[in-house]
Amino acid sequence: MSEAGSVTHLLFVLAALLATAKLLGALVQRAGQPAVLGELAAGVILGGSVLGLLDPADPVIHALSELGVIILLFEIGLHTDLRSLAKVAGTATIVGLTGVILPFVLGYFAASVILGLDVIPAVVCGAALTATSVGISARVLADIDQLDTREGQVVLGAAVFDDVVGLVILSVVGSVVLGSALTATGVITTTVVAFGFIAVALTAGKFLAPPAFRALERMRAPGALSVIALAFAFLLSALAARAGSAMIIGAFSAGLILNRTRQRGEIERATTTIGLFLVPVFFASVGAAVKLSAFSEPATLAAGALLIVAGVIGKFASGYAPMTFTGNKRLIGAAMIPRGEVGLIFAQMGLATGALTSSLFSALTLMVMVTTFLAPPLLVRLGGRRLREAESLSGDGGIDDLVTGDLSHESPRPTGQA
Repeated sequence: MSEAGSVTHLLFVLAALLATAKLLGALVQRAGQPAVLGELAAGVILGGSVLGLLDPADPVIHALSELGVIILLFEIGLHTDLRSLAKVAGTATIVGLTGVILPFVLGYFAASVILGLDVIPAVVCGAALTATSVGISARVLADIDQLDTREGQVVLGAAVFDDVVGLVILSVVGSVVLGSALTATGVITTTVVAFGFIAVALTAGKFLAPPAFRALERMRAPGALSVIALAFAFLLSALAARAGSAMIIGAFSAGLILNRTRQRGEIERATTTIGLFLVPVFFASVGAAVKLSAFSEPATLAAGALLIVAGVIGKFASGYAPMTFTGNKRLIGAAMIPRGEVGLIFAQMGLATGALTSSLFSALTLMVMVTTFLAPPLLVRLGGRRLREAESLSGDGGIDDLVTGDLSHESPRPTGQA
């Protein structure tokens, strides 16, 4: 295919993706469900299972999807007050740690004892159940106006903790699958790098970001603030990946750093405009990775059902782990359920390295799909608040607009200006 033909095909795919995701998102919102369900369904319809138009493995689509995750996590970080997050750090750590250990143990038991798998495939299955999809959880919590509550902050902190720990597990399991020896030194090094990056980024950013952005503001160059802020998010994402962590950890850290700056409102508006294009690509790509034809085999369905039960019970129970927390534990547990793209990464790693058969890969894909689709309506039911409806086309932009399409609510201003 010629370069012009490739670009033309890409434009057709993006036109179909964005239009379908937006229309289905609006339809499910009318039905009282979060828009993310519509975007995931759009991916399933446009993917290889139905129309075959959207290929999530396409390099350009994959890159746009990765950018969508970065924008989403950057926006979430911008919206998250680190001091509020710190107030629930103990509770979030307990939820996150329980949400890693319990699903892993249940998944390993189901795979090794009940399904009779060898150690390595059982470990990969257990590991695939550990990480929560912070993008999906945060999006739905914003949909139901719960992201700023204590429960929302606990989930956000726990999900970020899960992602960092999940990266450690992914690194360790990947090394073992490829034949490397499992050593305490390797595990400790990976853990220190992942958590150390966040600590160093936040510490340095606290002192460097406010004066830098005040200087940019004095330049009065149109769009300079927002462009440099996005460049900052991309830079931290790249540095996080180079350090052996995940790009989304860098993006979230960048948002946390800029949350307390006086220029946050302008940065949010610009980020939202880009996110309204890129974030649906991410969610549709997750849906497009689902292959419905693989679910026709009884053995695959049985394995998938076991992994779903282990995954749902393990994560939901984590909401009840902090004994002293008096909030809505059911909401926290439900918000920890979706695996999304994180679970797919584990499954694809297992398939690519030969640790998983195609049947086991399909079973893990089924687990990812069910947990991802199960969480949004469950959160709506447990959240005690109705989904917001877009009633106006004016607003300041921000996480509310990005995750719900609701332009009728102004972004909250930081209470402490930098």
